[in-house]
Amino acid sequence: MARILLVDDEANILSSLKRTLNAKDEFDGTSAAYDIHTFTDPRAALLASETKAFDLVISDYRMPDLDGVAFLTDFRYRQPDCIRIILSGMTDLAGLVLAINEVEIYRFLSKPWNDFELRSTVAGALRFQKVCIENQKLADELRLIRSQTQSKDTELKRLEDAMPGITRVNWGPDGSVLINDK
Repeated sequence: MARILLVDDEANILSSLKRTLNAKDEFDGTSAAYDIHTFTDPRAALLASETKAFDLVISDYRMPDLDGVAFLTDFRYRQPDCIRIILSGMTDLAGLVLAINEVEIYRFLSKPWNDFELRSTVAGALRFQKVCIENQKLADELRLIRSQTQSKDTELKRLEDAMPGITRVNWGPDGSVLINDK
């Protein structure tokens, strides 16, 4: 179950977001199962991020004490793999560019939001996160294999230097190993 963090200084917005994300799909009657945590105070949300890992965070852009970009910047250092989305009723181009470039947000959604777009964005973001995590695991495995291969290549070179020809095998046409007696 994906854990989602919602941060907005307006409690009614948080309630509406939570209700929208947990709503039943009008086509098949299913609803997404999310573990949703809401905070009206971004500093309290940052404290929560020290003890709980989140898969996705949606933050309001304009909040009185700490704006969305500052909040997500701090949050990103705590949980870099968490997908970040900004929600705002205002379109401040400079702030949006800052959010994209510095905080690396996944998406910017405007208030009022379209319920379908919000749910689709969250589902797509969570799929994207899974792919990114899988890619990271595969890259780590590849680095480990390369390291092991490099160690083996180093040992083969050492053996070949010590006893020339020891690492070469002569294969017969039937797959057998040919031994040359000289």
